[in-house]
Amino acid sequence: MFAYRKDQSRPNTLGSLGFTTTSKPTVNLSEFKYQRKAEIFGEGEPAVYVYQVKRGAVRSYKLLNDGRRQIGAFHLVDDIFGIENGAKHRFTTEAVVETIVCLIRRESLQLEAERDAAVSRSLLRLTSRNLEHAEDHMLLLGRKTAVERVAAFLQEMDRRTGTNCLSLPMGRRDIADYLGLTLETVSRAVSRLHSEGVLKFVGRTQREIVILNREKLQSFDLVN
Repeated sequence: MFAYRKDQSRPNTLGSLGFTTTSKPTVNLSEFKYQRKAEIFGEGEPAVYVYQVKRGAVRSYKLLNDGRRQIGAFHLVDDIFGIENGAKHRFTTEAVVETIVCLIRRESLQLEAERDAAVSRSLLRLTSRNLEHAEDHMLLLGRKTAVERVAAFLQEMDRRTGTNCLSLPMGRRDIADYLGLTLETVSRAVSRLHSEGVLKFVGRTQREIVILNREKLQSFDLVN
């Protein structure tokens, strides 16, 4: 399901994962490449590693009792995922496209957090951001209309990528499962935003989107 890959030239420090450190300890980091749709870890599996996306994108999801899939988060480049409160993973994660992730053993990270207050604070900030995202996602699912949900999703991607052209790695099926909508409903909502002059598409796949009017896009997201 994946091909092993390790970059020997990259310093093995927590700083390379974005953690602030005082002592700059040397740690063991590995890189793995996952093909599109390959599972990285499954729900209920032991939480042995913490991961960071180096290239590509990852989705975290649960399968509901009726067979539907609910995506809880998309992890983009530099995002860290796999941090759990308990001993097991609560979600299944898959590569959205061909993806490279860097990973560190969870116990190694916890040990450094005990030794270094700066690492502990970085870990706390990361946990707080994950909680904030979960709360934002809950509010997003509470929006009344499909257009509001899609508008909120596009604003989220716009903030996270910080580019003029959104190059979305995920397709509309993924977006629908993230927003709690059907594929057809997402397509109609995107088409409405396009017809209203809020966005335009680049290329044939319609995954590259230019936001033409951010103020108007925000106006569709009535719940802020």
